[in-house]
Amino acid sequence: MRRPIRECLIAMSFAVAAGGAAAAAGTQEPVINPPPQAGDWAALAKLPDWSGVWTPNMSDQDARIKTDPIPWKPAAAAQIARLIAAEEAGDPKGLFVNCLPESMPSWMLITHNALEFLFTPGRVTILGESDGNRLRRIYTDGRPHPADPDPSFHGHSIGHWEGQTLVVDTVGILPETYIAFSEAVGLPNNGDMHIVERIHLAGSDTLRDDLEITAPHVFTRTWKTSRILYRQRARKYDIVEGVCLQGSYSEGADAEGNAVFVPATQTEGGNILPAGK
Repeated sequence: MRRPIRECLIAMSFAVAAGGAAAAAGTQEPVINPPPQAGDWAALAKLPDWSGVWTPNMSDQDARIKTDPIPWKPAAAAQIARLIAAEEAGDPKGLFVNCLPESMPSWMLITHNALEFLFTPGRVTILGESDGNRLRRIYTDGRPHPADPDPSFHGHSIGHWEGQTLVVDTVGILPETYIAFSEAVGLPNNGDMHIVERIHLAGSDTLRDDLEITAPHVFTRTWKTSRILYRQRARKYDIVEGVCLQGSYSEGADAEGNAVFVPATQTEGGNILPAGK
């Protein structure tokens, strides 16, 4: 259940007060995140090499829609058909023009941008370009999911290694996040979504993400599909900053001559209209 900000702040205040009381009493709270030891850092050398920047195989993304058809429920399928028709008619309904994160699972399903992996003791972090919010924390320190996770765009992910494969279990995803197979066709998951991924090298410079997505409100069964990424080591593929909302503004100046961003009029599809329109 998502808690209101006020409730979270009160909980934090109680936690701080409790910690101060424990210190005053001479007791010590258990360490939740112990500092990594030398052996923890050394163990990273035994993990597979996922260094470099990874870019998606977009042709494979498109092909998967035919080879791994999405098991939409009838009502959801009808909505998808209308979105496909609008796109084919030249009037696509952009799913992400509001600049909210692409989120899970769409980030892994339809991203056109580069990403990279960071291995640290107890965690795999995925960093991505574009909307400035592409960050996944996959905890590999053995912790379970929270009993009642606060829903978020990317959910709560825990993982473990099975040989050279990272197995990731994700829950606690906001019901509003899309299950999409293009930037114009997809539906909100509507809650209770569960994602299992098996990420592994399928070649020296090929990474494969095998996904199992359970979305009981829009799917008739668990959907199994895969996505392919290619490693790029040339520096021109370095991750660059991308801020989605920047596209909603033009560069201008205020009355004092300061450089400022000025809101720009946009179409429903997110395109900026010429001045005066």
